Parts: sequence; structure tokens; C-alpha cells
Amino acid sequence: MANKTAESISSEEFFYGHKACAGCGGSLAVRAALKVLGQNAVSVLPAGCMSAVGFNFPQLCFSNNSIISTFAGTASMLTGVEAGLRAKGYRDFTAVGFAGDGGTADIGIQALSGAIDRNDDIIYICYDNEAYMNTGIQKSGLTPYGAKTTTTPAGKNIHGNIRPKKNMFEIVAAHGIPYAATASVGYLPDFIEKVRKASQIKGTKYIHVIAPCPTGWGVAPDATIDIAREAVDCGLWYLAEYENGEFRLSRRPKEFTSVEEHLKKQGRFRHLTDEDIKIITDSRDKKWEYIDRTFSL
Repeated sequence: MANKTAESISSEEFFYGHKACAGCGGSLAVRAALKVLGQNAVSVLPAGCMSAVGFNFPQLCFSNNSIISTFAGTASMLTGVEAGLRAKGYRDFTAVGFAGDGGTADIGIQALSGAIDRNDDIIYICYDNEAYMNTGIQKSGLTPYGAKTTTTPAGKNIHGNIRPKKNMFEIVAAHGIPYAATASVGYLPDFIEKVRKASQIKGTKYIHVIAPCPTGWGVAPDATIDIAREAVDCGLWYLAEYENGEFRLSRRPKEFTSVEEHLKKQGRFRHLTDEDIKIITDSRDKKWEYIDRTFSL
């Protein structure tokens, strides 16, 4: 299969007519991934944003075969889908899961870990909007430090979330997974290429894509792509791959853009003090010292 770009992928739409909020980064990630994987992709989605907006009787917004799993069971249901279709003699298909940050890093992490341990031939895509957006913007294990949510409010004494964001990319890599990658809807061609690559690798594949939620992040609906790109450019998110036991950077900004400007554009971070921003910036710098030592380009 030749390399795919935003211009060369199928003109067919496999996820459309959904009820997602304007500017939803998660719906963009699902749409792009299914255009790469095509009509023979069988998708599994847990209770969350994409199942809530994509399965609205009588309007099913998936034109490929899709099913809702339990909140914790995305990866385990993918196991059953892949094994069942293979047992029935099907070969030309891709079992792909789309789960949010809470359904991946919190309630779904056990099933994901088990699937990687078995090396099931599946693709698991986490569309990360950094909170439980579907149920009212509660903190998840992937909510970043300082973010205001309904369960981590910004008050006089505590300025939002006090815990760091889990590094799911490196957590799944620690399992010895065949392929894992990070992506951002702000750099869509990179995401598209990683989905294509994952579809050609046997075993368990994991892609973690930053997908802003304008409602939860407190940005305008037309700012999704820009804010997702800025997260990479200012160094708070990095684009990378893990394959054959090695980490490789997909993009290394020559010079980071302003962390403060990026954060202050978002309603969830507008309460941050200079001290808070320094903590976040210092954490970024420490992380990149590790990346520069450990990852190849």
C-alpha cells in the first residue's frame, strides 16, 4: 500500500452525519482513520463521545460495521471481533477501536494491557481530549497538570488538576508492543500515515492522538486544528513512534513556541499563575531532555 496523505485517501466517508459538537477533534480523528482503513474496517467504540454522537437511532453514522462495547471493554471486544472474523474465514478486514482518554488510560487500561500481552491483531486508537467530556468534563488520568475540570476546579488554594498526565505511549511501549505512535489532529498527514503503517503490521498497534474538545478546553470551534498543532509546537505534546524496541521522534521543533500563550488561549488554563506556568514549562524541558537522550530522529 502506497503512502497516504490527506489528498490521496479515499473520497468515501465512513463516519458522517454524527452529532458531535462543532470543532470536535475526536470526530475528525475517527473520520480520517476510517478513510485510511476503508470499508472493511470493523470498529469498536465504548461508551463515550464517539458512541454517543455516532449511534443515534435511526441514524447510524458509521457506514462500516461498528459496535458499542462496554466502557472498560474496547480492547477485549476487539479481541473477539478479530478472532471471530478470522475463525469465519475472513482475511481482508481491520479490527479497530476508538476510545477516549478515560476509556483508555483509566477504566480500559486492563483490557488494553491484556490485548497487548496476547498480541491480538488489532489497532487501538485513543482520541485524547484530556477529560471525560461526554459526561460533563471530569478529570481523567490523561488530564494535564493545572487543567480546570468539574472535578478539579480552580480555586484559591488549588489551581486545577494537581496530578501529571499519564504517559500512555510509553506505558504501552513498556509492554513490548509491535507498534505504538503519538499523533495530533493538528498534524493530520502524520496521523494518517501512522494509521496506514499500523494497518500493515501484525499484532497489537496503539495510536494516541491529541484531539481537542472545544467545549472542554474552552476554545472556539474553529480553533481545534490550531490549538492541537500548538500543543506539539510548544513541546507539551510530542510526535513519535515505537517499533522494534526503539523510540523515534516524528517531529522535533527547532524552537519551542510559547507555553504561556498556548495555555492562556484555553479557558481551562486561564486561571494559571506565573508560578503554575513555570512548573509546566520546567516539566516540558525535563521531558525533552529525556526525549533527546532516548529517542532517535
